[in-house]
Amino acid sequence: MTELSAQPGEADREALVESLRQAITEHISGLALDAPDLGESRTKSAVRLSHESHRRDVFAKERLRLQREWLRLSEWFAVGREIDPTKIKPGLVAVDPEKDTGLVFRLATLLWSVPVSRGFGRRMRYLVIDEQNGKLIGLFALGDPVFNLRVRDAFVGWTVDQRRDRLVGVLDAFAVGAVPPYSGLLGGKLVASLMASDEVSRDFDRRYANTTGIISKEPKEAHLAMITVTSALGRSSLYNRVSLPGLVKLQRLGNTEGWGHFHVPDPVFADMRRLLKMDGHKYAAGYRYGQGPNWRLRVIRESLSRLGMSPAILRHGISREVFAMPLANNWRPYLLGDVDTLDANHATTASLSDAAMSRWVLPRAKRCPEALSWTNADRTALFQPMFQSPQVQAGQGMSTGSGDAITLWEEGDPG
Repeated sequence: MTELSAQPGEADREALVESLRQAITEHISGLALDAPDLGESRTKSAVRLSHESHRRDVFAKERLRLQREWLRLSEWFAVGREIDPTKIKPGLVAVDPEKDTGLVFRLATLLWSVPVSRGFGRRMRYLVIDEQNGKLIGLFALGDPVFNLRVRDAFVGWTVDQRRDRLVGVLDAFAVGAVPPYSGLLGGKLVASLMASDEVSRDFDRRYANTTGIISKEPKEAHLAMITVTSALGRSSLYNRVSLPGLVKLQRLGNTEGWGHFHVPDPVFADMRRLLKMDGHKYAAGYRYGQGPNWRLRVIRESLSRLGMSPAILRHGISREVFAMPLANNWRPYLLGDVDTLDANHATTASLSDAAMSRWVLPRAKRCPEALSWTNADRTALFQPMFQSPQVQAGQGMSTGSGDAITLWEEGDPG
């Protein structure tokens, strides 16, 4: 008696399972996540290599949108002769995805050697513009934080229930940095300090003060009490020592344990959702349960379980520094739920800028005047290889005027 053949739906599922197992195995084996640690420089090189596949995917998508615009948009980037360090006046401009600010944000983040996420859930993105010339100093972007982050949770000291109720008062910075030539003036530290601006907190209140939880369906009166940020390449020269007394301080909390999902590419993730949809699992419908990092991790874990693969695949082993920027005098009682009113101590953009200029930018300009030797040719060379040479991918060591390599502007300014 011959065995009955599988139903078409079962055959499709079996084919998808086999395809996913093979794709995951081949992809993970090619990421160099187990490369030996031969010191910080080798570690950072290995991290960049592990992001290579994701970076290619992101760049391919962005190139289609920006191909005809990059030359015009590059005029947002300064050359050295357009900058008088004593007259730098930073201002915040909220990114509008329907306007040039959205395109400039996308173009600038192609300089990051680790791909910049689009962010999850709530999202606030800003360009930092030098009002003396209208040019881009840098950018930062804030989005929903992950639910579980050991060092952050220990720092706050909350229970699971407290975290569930008050995590809405926290945002995570998923992109922070300066672009040339301001990056050579330690502009990244200036940009990071501006996350504490009262403008950001007011925008948060306007957009999110009265929201309803996606999963709980309960009303949440949220105010921004803290911003967290995690380094991309291990130890961060940008976030360390970001402190302006009486105004803002980034506190180092510790390191992550090397778990995440960046190394699961979008096509594989899409097939994981297909598998869960075939099985009628609720996580397949991301729009119902939030599109955040927590949901993405749940999808991957559940899919790996159904594939008979170890959840240890989510352990990429890249330890990153975690920092927190409290934004109120009573930030901890507020996040613990002991008080409902936030005693905010937000500084103005002008006061933060003045302090950052005095501490970092002006001293660096005096010590390293060559940072402003950036020319029109240097500016063009930032982007032209991306859009006119198929061999060069975003963020891959294009030469700068000083002979340095463009690596990761959000992870610290060269020098």
